[in-house]
Amino acid sequence: MTISVHSVVRWSTALCLGFCVASVGAQEKYDPGASATEIRIGNIAPYSGPASSFSVASKTEAAYFRMINDQGGINGRKINFISYDDGYLPPKAVEQARRLVENDNVLLIFQSLGTASNAAAQRYLNGKKVPQLFVGTGASRFGDPEKSPWSMNWPPNYRTEGRIYANYILENHPSAKIAILYQNDDFGKDILQGLKDGLGDKAGQIVAQEPYELSDPTVDSRVLAIKASGADVVVDASTPKFTAQSIRKMSDLGWSPIHLVTSVANSVGSVLEPAGLDNSKGLLSASYMKDPTDPTWDSDAAQQEWDAFLKKYYPEADKTNNMTVYGYLAAQLMVQVLKQCGDDLTRENVMRQAANVKNLELGMLLPGITITTSQTDYSPVDQMQMMRFDGERWQMFGPVISANQSTP
Repeated sequence: MTISVHSVVRWSTALCLGFCVASVGAQEKYDPGASATEIRIGNIAPYSGPASSFSVASKTEAAYFRMINDQGGINGRKINFISYDDGYLPPKAVEQARRLVENDNVLLIFQSLGTASNAAAQRYLNGKKVPQLFVGTGASRFGDPEKSPWSMNWPPNYRTEGRIYANYILENHPSAKIAILYQNDDFGKDILQGLKDGLGDKAGQIVAQEPYELSDPTVDSRVLAIKASGADVVVDASTPKFTAQSIRKMSDLGWSPIHLVTSVANSVGSVLEPAGLDNSKGLLSASYMKDPTDPTWDSDAAQQEWDAFLKKYYPEADKTNNMTVYGYLAAQLMVQVLKQCGDDLTRENVMRQAANVKNLELGMLLPGITITTSQTDYSPVDQMQMMRFDGERWQMFGPVISANQSTP
């Protein structure tokens, strides 16, 4: 399906989970956006702008809902998935959130993408008591049920990821001079804070902190400043476009520091190929998802199921882009929560069930990683595994690490 980035994108789909239909006359509860025949779900994505590569996730989610629709629906209810473009602009995200809630009467907002965009809409959605579920950012502000009880992360918390990189550096490069390139928003600042927390009394080894703005055309000058600092380890907390730029610039300079890139920008298809696979050799990162370019998973039943899904419902997808895996997993989690809601499709119950997922295993998560939430834990995924790029694919190494563990 071709998506116009300037107009509303609507998909009417249905979800089937083999869930028993409630008996006639059973009590049904609905809030705006839900009825006996329909569930309206809103989404905001950067179909245009500097982070447009992220929109692959929303396109994958729409395709997944279409597949579930063909399988029959959730208790006969259709999912009306309404997605708007915000261009990765926070004011536009707020405008689209209001449009979804007040004009389209959605039950919830699902998997809207981007830290700044979600942060801009967070106060409005929490004030309206509209679930802001499984947002497309690991910023810590979306995993705080006390301050924002209607918001919940999907990817791992960025501070956790920053700590994992700090632990790796301490155990493998304990005397390193460290620099960080970071996006000047909650995403980059959370990675920076997690890095400092993980380094502890070694945080003084950070010799350069270079922020950039999303509106900057390139990060080349930032890379030059980091090189001039004498750093031999670089933590790169940037989004895909800028990560590709930094990889290329380091190569152009003939500079080869230990280079760690974050999980939001380690896609082979959307980051490493544009940067140059040879230039990317030796990169380090962490992940919680199976890499679709890794032949390790070629005979894996879950990857074969994912592959068959893409062939039928999203054939134009670039299978080397791990955002297809990301969106696929997020949609599966949303389906699970709706299944648990049964016939109580109130916003309050949606949040209750979102915070009541226990050891959920999804096939495209790395082995040993499961999803668990609670009323005090709004971070569905808190485990990751380190990996290294060999010039063709990512190679996993070490154990699965949880938020409270260090690397080996």
